[in-house]
Amino acid sequence: MEDVARTAGVSVATVSKVVNGRYGVAQATLTRVQEVIDELGYEASLGARSLRSHRTNVLGILVAEFEPFSTELLKGASSAVGSTGYELLAYSGGGRGADVGWERRYLSRLSGTLIDGAIIVTPTVVEANTGVHVVAVDPHTGPTGLPTVDSDNYAGAVLATEHLISLGHRRIGFLGGRLDLESARLREDGFRKAMDAAGLPVDESLVAVGGYRPETADAPARALLGNPDRPTAVFAANDLSAIQVMAVAVELGMTVPDDLSVIGFDNVPESALATPPLTTINQPLQEMGAAALRLLVDLIEGKERPTHLRLPTELVVRASCAPPRQ
Repeated sequence: MEDVARTAGVSVATVSKVVNGRYGVAQATLTRVQEVIDELGYEASLGARSLRSHRTNVLGILVAEFEPFSTELLKGASSAVGSTGYELLAYSGGGRGADVGWERRYLSRLSGTLIDGAIIVTPTVVEANTGVHVVAVDPHTGPTGLPTVDSDNYAGAVLATEHLISLGHRRIGFLGGRLDLESARLREDGFRKAMDAAGLPVDESLVAVGGYRPETADAPARALLGNPDRPTAVFAANDLSAIQVMAVAVELGMTVPDDLSVIGFDNVPESALATPPLTTINQPLQEMGAAALRLLVDLIEGKERPTHLRLPTELVVRASCAPPRQ
């Protein structure tokens, strides 16, 4: 502020009035000060702004790490923030916060002085007494008392399994997600429900835990495809696992989809770029991020609205699935 005042030839008090929108500054002086502010790139610190007004007009989106799922959510939140008057701060511990309770530590660092509210992505703990409004996206334990945005994991899994059955597959493997996530449980439930509805038994030797990551999906994928009576199709509970299944299949001398059909879940950008392009279940990740941001703004501004939003999922047919060989 001293730099602005010196350059504009006014007092620091005058600059303060301009920055804070107070009355008592002549239009010509206001214009001159604003020109200098723009020229120097001056911006009040978030901490100072918070101490003055108890608001920063900044929202946080907190993730354990940046990976395809959270990055797509961030894109959606970023697209929605422009019309709200708020700014968006993305924060991650770089993968160090993946243990239980990471979101509490992140919120305690940011709330009160840097952000007015937060979106937390796949939180492990949903009770967050931080003094700011919080919206959870796809929490580990599913919806509770905290405002929540998620998608219809169960219906999406039913769609994926029914698609494979409609192609003629009967021996279908399932590579599940993380055991601590409600989304993973719902996707397995949907798989089992669709198999049962079609009168097809689930071979438990073809059900494995993939952990939602390529590195954790590799060994169980090899076990599934190395089974003496291997599946003709695999439903992987997320796209990254499905892409790893395809990579393992090729390494083992199979062709996708001629020898093995593979379907994923999420529809992250990597799914369309896979070889072959991956058939998957679209979870509207960017829309979920945007919906979470709009919900957070409404909560901060005291607007009444439903606090659990569940978005639909849909089948995206590409080239990784085909009828089984006779």
